[in-house]
Amino acid sequence: PETAVPVTLRLGKDFDTLVITGPNTGGKTVTLKTIGLLSLMAARGLHIPADEGSEVPLWSAIYADIGDEQSIEQSLSTFSSHMTNIVGILDSVHAQPSPAPPPLILFDELGAGTDPVEGAALAVSIIQHARALGAKIAATTHYAELKAFALTTDGVENASCEFDVETLRPTYRLLIGVPGKSNAFAISSRLGLPHEIIEAARGQVSTENVAFEDVLTRLEAQRQAMETERAETARLLREAAGHEKRSAETRALLEKQRERAAERAQAEAKGILAATRQEAEEILRELGRLRAAGASVSTEELTAVRTRLNQAENAAGAAAPPDDPSPVSTLRPQDVKPGGTVRIAGMGGVTATVLEPPDKDGNVLVLAGMLKINPHLSDLRPAESEKTAKPRSSDVSGAARRVDGSLECDLRGLTGEEALLSMDLFLDGAVMSGLHTVTVIHGKGTGALRQTVHKALRTHRQVKGFRLGRYGEGENGVTVVELK
Repeated sequence: PETAVPVTLRLGKDFDTLVITGPNTGGKTVTLKTIGLLSLMAARGLHIPADEGSEVPLWSAIYADIGDEQSIEQSLSTFSSHMTNIVGILDSVHAQPSPAPPPLILFDELGAGTDPVEGAALAVSIIQHARALGAKIAATTHYAELKAFALTTDGVENASCEFDVETLRPTYRLLIGVPGKSNAFAISSRLGLPHEIIEAARGQVSTENVAFEDVLTRLEAQRQAMETERAETARLLREAAGHEKRSAETRALLEKQRERAAERAQAEAKGILAATRQEAEEILRELGRLRAAGASVSTEELTAVRTRLNQAENAAGAAAPPDDPSPVSTLRPQDVKPGGTVRIAGMGGVTATVLEPPDKDGNVLVLAGMLKINPHLSDLRPAESEKTAKPRSSDVSGAARRVDGSLECDLRGLTGEEALLSMDLFLDGAVMSGLHTVTVIHGKGTGALRQTVHKALRTHRQVKGFRLGRYGEGENGVTVVELK
């Protein structure tokens, strides 16, 4: 199995006659015997040594003229013995009923053993006659006339047995579609025949034969070059496929590493943001306790606290990963108007109120909680609706947005202390923004949150007055606050 050479054979579909040429000991007769033996094995139901998907026809009969049956006793020469077999084969095929499957005929060295010119002419005529009887034919020969016949006749195909002239050894590869050379001169030279004898022999060959053999030589050289290129192309394709596979694996690995790095960065950013918000809440609670105790807070102290909160929020916003899936803003400059509500992607999607339209550089002045910041238009996203907005339990600054011409602070769902801190921060931001009338939403419920809000508003130094909402404003569920 390590040294066996597989042979690829075709006969009976695209062509009905195969003319096999090539040097002696090249494998021509082996090919004929392979065709006949595998056909007989298949007809008897035996397994054949062939590749998956191979097809073998069932012939009505298989005839073979292979070997030399010369006999002095019967006065049969090599030519006579071959011709006797051929006559019997043609008679049998002629007598076969027409509707039967076609027979297979194997001719070895057809037309050999006599004058080459007459032998070649007989070989061509025998093949034409057998084809007319409907037979499928495989024949071996050395005659250039049969090679030319196969090149110029429809249904007849050349094949050759490959031979390595350098090593004087056959490769046993069958090349269908390519006529072969006998390579008699090359083989004789490698075996030691004097050069002058070979050159003299070359001079005896007709010009036509020399030209034909030169054509075959060029064809063989081109075929070998094409096979080399095809093998190299196949190798490069395999390498490219391997590179592609490795590249895909590398991309997948890098993507996993990127995802892990993003997860780590997101976790770190969330930690920073949580710590910052906790610090902001502690500052706000301290301010609330001071005010509840009646302590006065100077403007300088309030400004210092706001500056500290601003710095903390900016640091947290820079560290927080964007939670908005859109890579670019869907807002146009004309969509961003004072009083409108937007979300800032770079600060975790926090909601902010637009104070001024975008400037020439695309920066927008917005109020995020108590902070006035200038994010770029590309960092802004449309605000979520109340139904789809995600609650932010850690954001005690309250949701501030302009609705129906008034600025609102929604305290529903907060505890009393959280509501007072959120409202206090909201009112400070409203005063800084120059607003005069705002609305605090506390809901109806039991009225406890409303009473807490009103008690704080009565002593708030920034509040000029307040009242419950009228019909259409929310009635007892809201309080309208007038600022100084």
